[in-house]
Amino acid sequence: MSSNSSTSESGRGVAFTVAAFICWGLFPLYWKPLHEVPALQILCHRIVWSAVFVAVVLTVRNHWGWLPAAVREPRKLGIFGLSSLLLSLNWLIYIWAVNAGHVVEGSLGYFINPLFNVLLGRLFLSERLSGLQNAALLLAAGGVAWITYSAGALPWIALSLAATFGLYGLLRKKAPLASLEGLALETFLMTPLAAGALVWFEWQGQGTFGHGSAMQTSLLIGAGVVTAVPLLLFAAGARRLKLATVGVIQYIGPSIQLALGVLLFGEAFDSGRAIGFGLIWAALLLYSIAGLLQMWQGRRAAAA
Repeated sequence: MSSNSSTSESGRGVAFTVAAFICWGLFPLYWKPLHEVPALQILCHRIVWSAVFVAVVLTVRNHWGWLPAAVREPRKLGIFGLSSLLLSLNWLIYIWAVNAGHVVEGSLGYFINPLFNVLLGRLFLSERLSGLQNAALLLAAGGVAWITYSAGALPWIALSLAATFGLYGLLRKKAPLASLEGLALETFLMTPLAAGALVWFEWQGQGTFGHGSAMQTSLLIGAGVVTAVPLLLFAAGARRLKLATVGVIQYIGPSIQLALGVLLFGEAFDSGRAIGFGLIWAALLLYSIAGLLQMWQGRRAAAA
């Protein structure tokens, strides 16, 4: 691949990834109006309507030919079965956190996640870390430790979100399917379980779909579009970028979430949290500086 082609692909990757994290940053605005619906039911609707949305896209594009080969490959099904499980767990934790008044802690999870991606890149992709990157990881660990100490409890929401989404990103980086096909296979694998659960909820008289306001029903249906679009953007971007680069871009999303949690939803942001977040922001700054230095050195080497 030529240098210009590689630069163009990287630029597109950055644009796709930035757009994805802006969308995810604004997600609390979408889930809050659904606070009366149990988180598990919202998750099931996300899965089912996402599958419907990608099926429509595949039909419009007449692009179903890849599916028979994919389902005949046990390794491929295993990878996507695991990624769909991680993604569903991440969705469930985040939906519950938003509607239980934990938007700030949810944002902490996604602040931690870029640095968690760095660790995954080192462990599984043999990406080398500089001294600044190692220092960033230590600072982030210190931030989590301080928040745990000041609050008297482990920030499990944040750590769970960081772990599930970080591992999901790693699998999508290694996944042997393009973005649309990968998302389709993930949602198709989870749809039978999600649809079965929704039928069960209706059978037990606990279902909410069609029983609330028109706005509530519309938001549940629309969850497919608002879920699929940023995931497609993220998958398209992640395949064009190093995992560490994706990690740098990702803090756009939690910054928006944090602002919404504190300024719009009135969640607490005391001195203990401020110090912990400050350590993590310092870690992100260090890591960003390290990334810029690597980029600058790479350009100098290429020019030479």
